[in-house]
Amino acid sequence: MTISERVAYIKGLADGMEVDEGSNEGKLMYAMLDVLKDIAQELEVIDEDFDEMAEIVGDLEDDVNDLCDEIYGEDSDLGDFDFDGDDMYEITCNKCENTLSVDMSAIEDGAINCPNCGEKIEFDIDFIGNDEDDS
Repeated sequence: MTISERVAYIKGLADGMEVDEGSNEGKLMYAMLDVLKDIAQELEVIDEDFDEMAEIVGDLEDDVNDLCDEIYGEDSDLGDFDFDGDDMYEITCNKCENTLSVDMSAIEDGAINCPNCGEKIEFDIDFIGNDEDDS
């Protein structure tokens, strides 16, 4: 169920409960529902734009790989760029359970703030460069 559908469902519940739009509570509820509807519509536009951008980036990746193959030859490793995030790591915030991707440089910094809730996420990087313990 999309966000727009969920907002419409909640509006239907309010209508079914016969909430008086003239009462203070009704005015507040319907104003919030209007805001939720606007937010849902904006999210749909952003989602469509994101999908379009992802497609463009994928096409650009293919073009760069083709160009490198043409310049350096198909047997060259230079033509095999991988932008799918091999050097990215998924982490989950303990506070809000938001999942985000970070690269090794962020991990080497030792900590980042969750972009969702602001919670400081710290990394234990003692294992990096530790030749004594191979496990």
